[in-house]
Amino acid sequence: MKEENNGVSLFAQSGYPVSDDPIEEIFALNLGDFLSEHLISQDLAQKISAGVKDKRKGLQNQLKELTSLYSLNNTLCVLSFNEEQAIYTSIAQSVKQMLDAKACDIYFEKKSELALAGSSDETHSIKSFKLNENSAPVEAFIKKETVITMDYIAIPMFNNVKSVGVIVIPNEQRIQKEYLTLVESVALLFAASMSLQSVIDEAKKLIEDESSTVGALQHIRAELTALIGDLCNYQQKFAEHLAFAVDAKGQYKVSHSTNTAELARKICRRLELNEKTTDLIYYAGLLQNIGKIALPEEIFAVNGKLSPEELKKIQEHSNTAVNLLMNINFMSEIVPYITYQSERFDGSGRPEGLSGNSIPFGSRIIAAADAFSALTSDRPHRKALPVKDALEILKSEISSKWDPVVIEALCSVTDL
Repeated sequence: MKEENNGVSLFAQSGYPVSDDPIEEIFALNLGDFLSEHLISQDLAQKISAGVKDKRKGLQNQLKELTSLYSLNNTLCVLSFNEEQAIYTSIAQSVKQMLDAKACDIYFEKKSELALAGSSDETHSIKSFKLNENSAPVEAFIKKETVITMDYIAIPMFNNVKSVGVIVIPNEQRIQKEYLTLVESVALLFAASMSLQSVIDEAKKLIEDESSTVGALQHIRAELTALIGDLCNYQQKFAEHLAFAVDAKGQYKVSHSTNTAELARKICRRLELNEKTTDLIYYAGLLQNIGKIALPEEIFAVNGKLSPEELKKIQEHSNTAVNLLMNINFMSEIVPYITYQSERFDGSGRPEGLSGNSIPFGSRIIAAADAFSALTSDRPHRKALPVKDALEILKSEISSKWDPVVIEALCSVTDL
C-alpha cells in the first residue's frame, strides 16, 4: 500500500506475486501480449518466450487460486458452514441481531418471483413475492432503492448489471440512519459476492475445459479481478458503516471508532509494521467496539454510575463482538486483536490475564488508541480532555495498563 493511499487492503494476501519472475508478473496483468519486440533485447525476448511456453497452464493455475480464495464460503459463510441455506440464514440472523429487529428475511429472484433463501425465523410464513404484485420487496427489487412502508423495510441487493434479491425487515420500530446505511452496505456486499460467484462458476468450467483458449482464460481472469476489486471496496464500506452504527449506539459526538482506527494505523506506521498487519489492526480498531451494537441504548445514556448488571453487559460486549465477526468470515483474522484488547500489560486485564508481550501486539496498539480517543472525546457524563492531559494519564499508567513502546509511538504521532 502506497503511503499516499488512504484506503486499506482487507485482503492484502491476494496481492502476493504469482511468481518471482517479473516477466510473469507482466503477463499476470494482461500486459505481456502488448510488448513490442523493438523495445526489448533478444535475450529478454527469449526469456519471455521460454517463460510462457505453457501460458494456458499458468492462466489455469492463477484462476484456480482466485476461485479458491474468493469462493462463497470464504466471503460470506459462517466459518463451519458450507451449505448456502445456512449462509443466508446466518446473515439474516446477524442483521436481526445488529438491528435488534423482530426478524430478517433474505429473498432471491427465481422464476419470476422473489423466493425466500434465508430467514432468522424458521416459522416465517411468507415464502415468496410474485414480481408482478404490488409490495415493498418487489418495488425495492425493481427500482434498486430502499422502500419503507408501514409493514416492511425492503433493501435491494443489486450490482452493476441487475438486482439479485432483497433484504426484508418488519417495520416495527424507527431505524436510525446509520443502521439503515449498514444494512444497505450488507445488501451491496451480498450482491457483489453473488456476482463474483457466478463468474467463479464460469471460470471453473473453463479451467476444466481442455478446448478453452488462452484468450478466453485471460478474459475471465480480467472479469474476476475486476469483481474482486469491487468486493473488497464493498467490504471496506461495510466495515466503516458498521463502525458508524456502533458509534451511533454509543452516542459519540464524533466518530470514535474511526478516530481509534486512524490513530492505531499511525502508531503502526511509526513502528514500521508491515502492510498486512497495519491493515488488520486498522480494521480491528474500527470494529473493536462492535459488541456494543447488541447492547440496549439506555445504557449509554446513563450519566451516573452503572448498575452491576449494566456494567457486566458492557464488560461482556467484546465476546459479542467476536461472535458477530465470526459470522463475517472475511474479517475473521482480526478476531484475536479484539478478543484480547482488554488485557493489561501487568496481567490484570481480561479475558485471560495475559501480560507483556504475550498480549497480541495489535491488541496493545488498539487498547492504547481507544483509550486516548475516548479521553479526548466528549461523552454523556464528561467533557473531552485536552490532548496533553490525556497523554499524561496514559503515561502514568505505562507498564500497568499500556505497553511503553506503544505509548511512546502514540506520543510521537500526536506531535507532543
